[in-house]
Amino acid sequence: MAARMALRFLSLLVVGVTLLESCFGASSHSLKYFYSSISEPSQGLPHFVSVGYVDGQVFVHYNSHTQKAQPRVSWMEKVEKDNPQYWNTQTQGLRDSEEQFRENLEIARNRYNQSEGLHTLQKMYGCELRGDGSKGGFNQYGYEGKTFITFDKETLTWVASEPQAQITQRKWNAIPGEKETRRAYMEEICIEWLEKYLSYGNETLLRTETPKVTVSSRTEVEDGMETHICQVHGFYPREIDASWTRDGEVWLQDTLHEPVAPNADGTYHYWISVKIDPKERDRYRCHVDHDSLQEPLDLELKEPTNSKSNPWLIISCVVAALVLLGVIAGILLVFFKRRQDGYKATPTSDKGSNSSGQGSIQAVSSPLAGDTPSIKIEE
Repeated sequence: MAARMALRFLSLLVVGVTLLESCFGASSHSLKYFYSSISEPSQGLPHFVSVGYVDGQVFVHYNSHTQKAQPRVSWMEKVEKDNPQYWNTQTQGLRDSEEQFRENLEIARNRYNQSEGLHTLQKMYGCELRGDGSKGGFNQYGYEGKTFITFDKETLTWVASEPQAQITQRKWNAIPGEKETRRAYMEEICIEWLEKYLSYGNETLLRTETPKVTVSSRTEVEDGMETHICQVHGFYPREIDASWTRDGEVWLQDTLHEPVAPNADGTYHYWISVKIDPKERDRYRCHVDHDSLQEPLDLELKEPTNSKSNPWLIISCVVAALVLLGVIAGILLVFFKRRQDGYKATPTSDKGSNSSGQGSIQAVSSPLAGDTPSIKIEE
């Protein structure tokens, strides 16, 4: 049972991170945090985990075993020069959030009238600074892998996704100043910390690596059609425009692709394939545009070698799988059982202000998350 649950977690983690990354446009930057808590830890898994990402890279981590907020990248060591108490502050805030999640798990279990056993509670939130200067943000809670309640930044309201969340929705929406505080975090506080983290890691996060593009081909034995695969390797940042064109226009028919995936060195790779009539080979090009390129690339198609398999594609898939396993091993409980529909600050940390209890919210500092305090689901 535990093995099946672990496998399910791995697949949902991949889906969650991929979906979030796909929402960010070209030259955008993002700061995202994930909390995950389980009611019955087993086989060494911690009860509570918090992980922070800048531009998809894990940069901070906390779990209930170590009970210590720790950097995951060398450039985060620079933060102590600005604030020697930074990590102590983060650690204490996350210990408080860990306890709050224990209480919220029990409240949620009773809300759903469930018996004791394995249950999960998640939270994800953050912000993005897009290439055009606009700002975005999200804040969402999930229970048992389903969206529980979400903050709608446009209407400044909490929206219940489950009937059991309606009590929480009514009380949170009635808290004076709560909506404005959430928006201020997304549009101001979070963005300020995103820019600060980008300055710390500028050599890594703001660099560019030029993609290496190759095209391989084969003839299909069954129907004589040709399959051409365009592989794009070693590029950074993650955003890239790669597509098949026919007569200069983007061609989507009979094409396949996989999401952009990380390499072990921090760069990315991507591939797209197209199936065509060999008589029309000269009409097609693999079009690639990236921030590191002075001008887009357009690669012509070559006559297939009639090989039955594509070794480069196989190698890419194997490398991607190994890298993914390595990433997952370091953040094993970030998004346990999460489905794809899943979700002002102090001068010295990226936390939000401690909101007053008001009889309906329990203020708990959570500086690592950069958000306003973790809040009580309501009994």
